[in-house]
Amino acid sequence: MLSGPTAVGKTALSIRLAQQWNTHIVSADSRQFYKELQIGVAAPTPEELAAAPHHFVGNLSITDYYNVYKYEQEVLATLEELFAQYPIIIMVGGSGLYIDAVCKGIDLLPDPDEALRSRLQQQPIENLRQQLQQIDPDYYEQVDKNNRVRLIRAIEVCTQTGVPFSKLRNQAKQQRPFAIKKYCITQDRETLYNRINARVDAMMQQGLLDEVRSLYAQRHLNALNTVGYKELFAYLEGNLTLAQAIEKIKTNTRRYAKRQLTWFRRDGEYQYINADQAFDTIMHENHN
Repeated sequence: MLSGPTAVGKTALSIRLAQQWNTHIVSADSRQFYKELQIGVAAPTPEELAAAPHHFVGNLSITDYYNVYKYEQEVLATLEELFAQYPIIIMVGGSGLYIDAVCKGIDLLPDPDEALRSRLQQQPIENLRQQLQQIDPDYYEQVDKNNRVRLIRAIEVCTQTGVPFSKLRNQAKQQRPFAIKKYCITQDRETLYNRINARVDAMMQQGLLDEVRSLYAQRHLNALNTVGYKELFAYLEGNLTLAQAIEKIKTNTRRYAKRQLTWFRRDGEYQYINADQAFDTIMHENHN
């Protein structure tokens, strides 16, 4: 498992390792699942996809209903097939909940009740925070309180099951029929933030604004509530200048990287490796 903050260099590292071990890569980046999202999610390029076999990249449409439980089941089935042929599979990505679902298991959570979801979506975010704090204070302490989707999902589960979302999420770890080594790839903060800023500039040069413009009519979809897209939607709506939108993308990406690291630090199974030494260290530790 290769995790770490966005822009740290996980994709390039995973491809080098996959080529060295002649194996496959399974993505754990929940925004790279969607074929319509390319530039803004730093999806592997056609050249990178050709360099090593990838799974769960561009396999969905933004209009598809998908959740972490489906992902868990599909990845486990894929891994079972791959392990029949390869001794090592590389999983790479920064979506902590999806990583945990595969490595630890996630209990079956109910599909959303559309009427309930519609009611919640119409409420101000402060109301959602208050509701969640009342019905599940433990999860309220952990959740990103600016993420409407996460707040709504937790309230839905609590309401539909009568069980706190935190309790359903924190069931005993499930045993897997394979061993797992977890590496968190890191960089010093200044280097990482410089890489994030440079990558946003590169995305704009590659045509991110045109990609966002082509998706504007579907901006209400959950898959598009994503850094890099929502800021440029705000520009297209006239709420930000282009310069302000670009600066917001950089700021929000840095904040996202910080939240990713906070999530990974709660898991004591990760070994932290600086990106510059990651390939040599991992090869040395897994030379057999």
